[in-house]
Amino acid sequence: MAPLAVIAVAAFVVGLVVAGGPGRAERKLVQRYVAAWEHGDFARMYSLLDSHSRARLSEAAFAAAYANAAATATLTKLVPLRVGNRTGDYFLVRVHAHTRIWGTLSEVLRVPIAGSGSSARVRYSNTLLFGGLRPGEELTRHVALPPRGDLLASDGTPLARGPNRASPIPDVAGQIVGTLGPIPAAELTSFRAQGYPPGASIGMDGLERIFQDRLAGTAGGTLHAGRRVLARSQPVPGATVTTTINPALERAEITAIAGRSAGMAAMDPRSGAVLALAGVAFSALQPPGSTMKIITATAALDAKMVKLSDTFPEASEANVGGFILHNANGEVCGGTFLNAFAVSCNSVFAPLGVRIGGKRLVAMAEKFGFNQPPSILGAAESTIPSAQKIGTDTDVGSSAIGQGQVQATALEMTDVGATIAMGGRRPIPTLQMSQPPRLVHVTSPHVADEVQRMMIAVVQFGTGTAAAIPGVTVAGKTGTAELTDTAAPGASSASNTDAWFVGYAPVGAPKIVVGALFPNQGAGGQTAAPAVRQVLEAGLQAK
Repeated sequence: MAPLAVIAVAAFVVGLVVAGGPGRAERKLVQRYVAAWEHGDFARMYSLLDSHSRARLSEAAFAAAYANAAATATLTKLVPLRVGNRTGDYFLVRVHAHTRIWGTLSEVLRVPIAGSGSSARVRYSNTLLFGGLRPGEELTRHVALPPRGDLLASDGTPLARGPNRASPIPDVAGQIVGTLGPIPAAELTSFRAQGYPPGASIGMDGLERIFQDRLAGTAGGTLHAGRRVLARSQPVPGATVTTTINPALERAEITAIAGRSAGMAAMDPRSGAVLALAGVAFSALQPPGSTMKIITATAALDAKMVKLSDTFPEASEANVGGFILHNANGEVCGGTFLNAFAVSCNSVFAPLGVRIGGKRLVAMAEKFGFNQPPSILGAAESTIPSAQKIGTDTDVGSSAIGQGQVQATALEMTDVGATIAMGGRRPIPTLQMSQPPRLVHVTSPHVADEVQRMMIAVVQFGTGTAAAIPGVTVAGKTGTAELTDTAAPGASSASNTDAWFVGYAPVGAPKIVVGALFPNQGAGGQTAAPAVRQVLEAGLQAK
């Protein structure tokens, strides 16, 4: 131990001498500068420049120069290691530069100094922008992307392969793959920082966009300091991505849509695997209409505010916060809670929404996935205003029946149906095969079972009988969202309503959930329910 103690004391004495010797203030200046860079504090760095540097370079231009160098080098993190001694007008600082393309580079950063002692300041120079640069050198790069990875259907059939993105099933691929195109101007900076060369093509939409990062691989090339090469790397090929898309179900959705403007989504509720997406399934936001009553009913049952056997007055309208809300086509409905759900009775559900209250209704909608970033890149976020923003009883009642400012996609409402199918656990949608299932708690199995009983009634004798499949128990919910006041003279045409349906089968051992939105195309039971039945039948027959 004695020799170690001697060494430790000697090192401590040397440290005191260095710390107290000439250049201590200058060294601390450089340490502050590189530490500020490590934390991205360019305002602090700029404040440490000498007056001459600040006079010829604005703070914005200073920060832009660093941003440009970082993007060129694909810099993700700078780690200062050791500040050396002053050599002439420079301090040499050993740094590790972590980059996306060239890995971790160990370089020496030249930090010019103006003045001495406590009056010293950093003098701006190109050598400050990246380790390894010498006076007068510019940081540049030459990079190229590797071949793009293949997109496969769940059965291994290519959906997009090779430079031409060819597929042997173009009818399916054309519906879901998407296109490649030039990087949008708003995203140029971001993609350049990832190493994309000028003129590169990226996924613009569809699966090409969703899996862009994996399909594109990693660029490779050379990083230059003037004419010198600082680093080299080889491109990393794009990965092959096997998706959850089932070609047979994709075709079934295309057939069910039959050329109409629509969005359809199919999901395996057990895993969250999205089996098919057609049309505007995850991009179009529309008021979900009475499919929202799945959420409203769940909130009421979860709070023990109602039972399936509770009865409600038979009526054709309801006073909701001073607004007279009419049932569809002025029909008279009511009876048990189960029956009111089966026939989609607004005069029951709008006042029930008021009883539930905005806070509880919004909280339940968010459990079902509203106001949450979608798990699939590019999918529109389904939204419901906050309890504070919903406002009046009329607004809360309207939200409870999927009107007002509530907005949803067909994919989101498919996930709502999947939550009930899975006993109150919401499967997180995924488009990538072999992803471990993720299910989050929404409500109890008991409440989910009660909602399921009501959804069975919808198909057996309610508004969704067109979704019935002989020999199979189907659960579902219709939705007919008004886009204008259809009670107004001449406003009752199908073009003023969105048709919705969400259904799953078989009840008890759910294999497939399908959601459909047909904008401006009438009633959910007439337009959307038959389309969903077609896809459910295909899903039950699929292996």
